[in-house]
Amino acid sequence: MPILYLKNTFTDIGDATLFTKKFFKEVFIPPYETKEFFKQCYLIGYKSLPLVALTGFIMGLVLTLQTRPTLATFGAESWLPGMVALSLIREIAPVITALICAGKISSGIGAELGSMKVTEQIDAMEVAAINPFKYLVVTRILATTLMVPLLVIFADAIGILGGYAGITIHSDVNAYRYISQVFQSLGFIDIIPATIKTFFFGFFIGMIGCYKGFNAANGTESVGKAANSAVVTASLTIFIIDMLAVQITDLFF
Repeated sequence: MPILYLKNTFTDIGDATLFTKKFFKEVFIPPYETKEFFKQCYLIGYKSLPLVALTGFIMGLVLTLQTRPTLATFGAESWLPGMVALSLIREIAPVITALICAGKISSGIGAELGSMKVTEQIDAMEVAAINPFKYLVVTRILATTLMVPLLVIFADAIGILGGYAGITIHSDVNAYRYISQVFQSLGFIDIIPATIKTFFFGFFIGMIGCYKGFNAANGTESVGKAANSAVVTASLTIFIIDMLAVQITDLFF
């Protein structure tokens, strides 16, 4: 049984690698499905803004409220804006936002493409001389790769705003002073590496969702399995990428 499980795992990894290779081959070959790409950007990015905004605000607010008493004990409340900004931008906002996108976007893509696979809509597209891989997969992966970093930047901004709301609950702090302290505490090493890894988050969120849905087995049960598997695999991949990104950043910077 363990041998069979390992065999299926390595087979799945090999198929996913070939799927990724096909994506990089198709992405540069015309025609380009520009209209579908912008549609997916709207669905993935704009439609996720309320959820990301609410989560980002709560992250900043809770982090501030939880940390303030400890800093106050050591008389270091003035460090609070910088600490909140660094924590959000370097780690918390990218990972939490990516996990939300994995749950919302990756599962949605997996279920959508899995449903199309089961109902033979993908086969119908091939009969109609439409490249389903380029139309369904390439556009969605490019959209997630572009939109997830933008959502993370948006979550950073809203999280910092939530941090300001948390500070004003217990003390009267000028907004200009708060923002000044936030920007004084941030540097190149804080922003650029954290932003770069979000592109990898977005790419793998889209890639895993498309792979699981595009390769769903026949039967309606496989649609649910594709969506569930997409969320679990994408979430695990996010943690692995984050771990590698932290190690690389620590090594070179």
